[in-house]
Amino acid sequence: MSSQINIKIGGMNISLGGQELVLKSTGSHSINVPNGLYVGSGLSATSSTLAAQEVYDGGFGETTEVRLRIANGGAGQSGLIGEWANAFIQHMVFVHKVPPFKVAWYLGDTTQSLGLLAAGEVDIAVTYNEAAEKQSLASGNAAQSVYGFRDHFMLVGPKTNPAGLNPQNDDILAMFNKLVTVGNVDAVIPPANRPPVRFLSRYDKSATNIKESQLFITIGQVPWALAYSNFYHQYPRFPLQALHASAVLEEYTLTDYGTWLSSSSDVTNALVIYQKGTDDADDLLLNPGHVLLGTHLADENANIARYFMQWVADSDGGQKVIANFKKSGQVLYSQAPL
Repeated sequence: MSSQINIKIGGMNISLGGQELVLKSTGSHSINVPNGLYVGSGLSATSSTLAAQEVYDGGFGETTEVRLRIANGGAGQSGLIGEWANAFIQHMVFVHKVPPFKVAWYLGDTTQSLGLLAAGEVDIAVTYNEAAEKQSLASGNAAQSVYGFRDHFMLVGPKTNPAGLNPQNDDILAMFNKLVTVGNVDAVIPPANRPPVRFLSRYDKSATNIKESQLFITIGQVPWALAYSNFYHQYPRFPLQALHASAVLEEYTLTDYGTWLSSSSDVTNALVIYQKGTDDADDLLLNPGHVLLGTHLADENANIARYFMQWVADSDGGQKVIANFKKSGQVLYSQAPL
């Protein structure tokens, strides 16, 4: 269904399946990885560097200088970071008469992106957890946060629906309670005529992992604690790879709409959306994306990063890109609330 992830440290390669994450000692537009930050991706090595996942030039192919570095996971994989980057470069060139430059995107979940921001390895982090973002601001690692867009979490699972979820009558907490109840029974008495109920957790400190943990805790459950609940499948991968595994293994999982629309049809056709978040601020499945400005900006690029923060919140800038950004013919994200 998808290519392999290849993690490289020196001469060592680790395949994770899916989009490529490249950590290596040298590489184009590489940044240093703080020790231990990518352990959740199967790494424990130190003194590694992370190559840019993509580098964007706004259509000005002659430029070579990266002047803005952005860390993010899902919105990068969906293509939004690239759309933002190219539109922003063109805005700076045509409106502010800045010489053409490049923007580099580095793949990382919320925890990893904030870690790279704190270390000064990136200028901008686009993340999805308000509590972690507040700590980044309070600690002085981030100077500013703006609301970038609204994504939406979704509970998806196999078409056979072995947990008996009822989208018409069950809210998200009732659904999680059914996953626990039926999953625990299936772990003791495996069903003969249907797949067992299992929940695939990214278990990687990502915003998705934090959200599903909050949902389990809200119903009084901690399936990752001893004695470990066998229905709870720990699968620490990035969003596209986790959804792929959920489809192949016929397991329920929490994902987001951006990942759903960015996945291939053979993945989405194998799954059903049982609950999807809305734009309601109180919806437990709302997935707000915030854009954080770092405090360790290189002097020569600081103004570029500050302009980006203004542009991304502007109705004629980053928000216009959000309104027009589609995957599979569907508008993927909602604009930031006014």
